[in-house]
Amino acid sequence: MNLGEFEPVAWIPAAHRAAPAGTIGLDELAQMDVVHGPRRFRAETYDAWLAVLRTASPRFEFTDPPFRNSLPMTLAFAATGSRPTAVLTGPRYRTMAGSAQTERHQAADTYDMVPVHIDQHPLTATAGVVWNVDLPRELQQVIVDTAMAAFFDD
Repeated sequence: MNLGEFEPVAWIPAAHRAAPAGTIGLDELAQMDVVHGPRRFRAETYDAWLAVLRTASPRFEFTDPPFRNSLPMTLAFAATGSRPTAVLTGPRYRTMAGSAQTERHQAADTYDMVPVHIDQHPLTATAGVVWNVDLPRELQQVIVDTAMAAFFDD
């Protein structure tokens, strides 16, 4: 079952010229230091997104996050960099034409970094659910119901 295309959130400094619009272009993002990864956790997505960013800047490389499971700490790290730095989350929100879903955080948690979406949704990942048809029908239904609730309920 294909659950759809999902995209990340890009966190950029509030002072960046793209921040007020809530959207950043791929070319602008590729010129920044971008914290994302590490590769070993989602190699296929990491490599695909790296290839897309390299179309805008051939020598582009991600910077591994210093704190894997703490967005606030990673944002604090990015906010103190000497160069403009963005933080790219993993795929989180369904890609919907014309929509910009972003995370809601208290200002104290963001360290003057703001969430934006990437113009025209160039970074996506497909999510799906696979199960064995030999599972009891009731268990198959639980899997489908859980997937639908997790990804399609507002």
